[in-house]
Amino acid sequence: MSRMKKIGLGVLIVLTGIQFIKPASNENGQALPSDISTTISIPSNVQLILQTACYDCHSNNTNYPWYASIQPMGWLLNNHIKDGKKELNFSEFGSYSLRRQLSKLKSIASQVKDDEMPLASYTMLHRKARLTKEQKALITDWAQNTKDNLEQIKP
Repeated sequence: MSRMKKIGLGVLIVLTGIQFIKPASNENGQALPSDISTTISIPSNVQLILQTACYDCHSNNTNYPWYASIQPMGWLLNNHIKDGKKELNFSEFGSYSLRRQLSKLKSIASQVKDDEMPLASYTMLHRKARLTKEQKALITDWAQNTKDNLEQIKP
């Protein structure tokens, strides 16, 4: 057997073997008491946008694409979700301190306005997550108004 065939066979064996090493899925299936939708008033149109464009990486409920079950893509997605949830987790938003909630709302408004979120790498594969100017305005206005309202109750 030639050297190239041996290398090709080795790569095939490794690729086949890693298919059995799957990360835990990020699917809770229910809204927690600390979910942003249970702790803060969100208009239904804004909630729908958040669920479509943000929740896959920023909540405990990810809708996985077909390629998530193919390794190493599943690992990459899992790391991306972990990083996203570390920055902002809508499922745990109500458990954040008021100061952190205010900071996150400010970040949501500025990152959506500046086209930093959703990530271009995400919207490239998830067309439904691409935000129109109107959707961006809805999110930024909601986040800013909610932040302003929460600041009113700040001790």
